[in-house]
Amino acid sequence: MNKKILIPMCIVIGLLLVACGKTEVSVDTNKSASPEVKSAPASTPATTTTASTGEKIGIADCDDFIAKYEACVTDKVPEVARAQYKAGVEQWRTSWRQLAANPQTKATLAGVCKQAFETARTSMKSYNCTW
Repeated sequence: MNKKILIPMCIVIGLLLVACGKTEVSVDTNKSASPEVKSAPASTPATTTTASTGEKIGIADCDDFIAKYEACVTDKVPEVARAQYKAGVEQWRTSWRQLAANPQTKATLAGVCKQAFETARTSMKSYNCTW
C-alpha cells in the first residue's frame, strides 16, 4: 500500500518543483549579440519538437498533456528558460514510461497526469499558454 502511494506522490512533488522553478527572463540590448540569439531559436525548437513528438507514454491523458505542454513551451516560453521546461518534460516522459510499464502503477498514472495537467495549466498561464 505504501509503495502505491509513494510513487505518485513523488511524481506530484517533482511536478511541483518543475512548475515552481521558473527563471526570470532578462533581455540583452547589446546589438552584437542579437543576431546570434535570433538564429539559435529557429533551429533548436524544430529539432527538439521533431525528436520528442514520437515518444508516447501509452496513456491518453499523459500523451495529451505532454503534447500540449511541449507546444506551449516551444511557442510561448522564452529561449533562455525553454531548456529547463524541456528537461522537465523529459523527466516526466521517462518516469511515466516506467510507471506505465508496471501493472501495479499503470492504473494510477492517468490520475497523476491529470494532476500534472492542472498544475501546469495554472503555472503556464504566465506565458499565456491556454489549454
